[in-house]
Amino acid sequence: MGRVRRVLRKPAVIGVLVAGMLVVAAGLVWFQPWKLWVNETVRESVPAATGVARPGGGTDGLRTLATGELISHEHHTSGSVRILQLPDGSRVLRLEHLDTSNGPDVKVLLSDAPVKPGEDGWHVFDDGAHRSLGSLKGNKGDQNYVVPADVDLSRYTSVSIWCDRFDVSFGATALKPV
Repeated sequence: MGRVRRVLRKPAVIGVLVAGMLVVAAGLVWFQPWKLWVNETVRESVPAATGVARPGGGTDGLRTLATGELISHEHHTSGSVRILQLPDGSRVLRLEHLDTSNGPDVKVLLSDAPVKPGEDGWHVFDDGAHRSLGSLKGNKGDQNYVVPADVDLSRYTSVSIWCDRFDVSFGATALKPV
């Protein structure tokens, strides 16, 4: 035991141990591995339309502009996407029944990239024109993201759940105009 204490008192050994602890701490901050076991569920309702109620429960004024079903890329991902236009002309991208992995720095991207299944589709969504709608609010549930007024939806043909930290798509869908 005395031999171990003598070795641990040397400045070089102390420096290596401190450097090692700093590398481990930086790795934990960068990768955030605990997010693999933490789910964040969001339950936002469909944005309210201020139109007149119709028989059958719908309202006038809320229009679906495009839809899509998410496919898995780097992580298992499922759910649907709708782009809605509200009566005032504003638009919202809505994720419904989203189920994906949590991760660091995950965004919702509109992109002009084609949706490709498998590994071919993992890294393409930030190559061309793309627009972030913000950080993913949760990896499960229903959530809304404002589509800025200056976004030309005819230019963006897909949506990706995008990990900006590792430049990889968790899942994506092609947008089909309605």
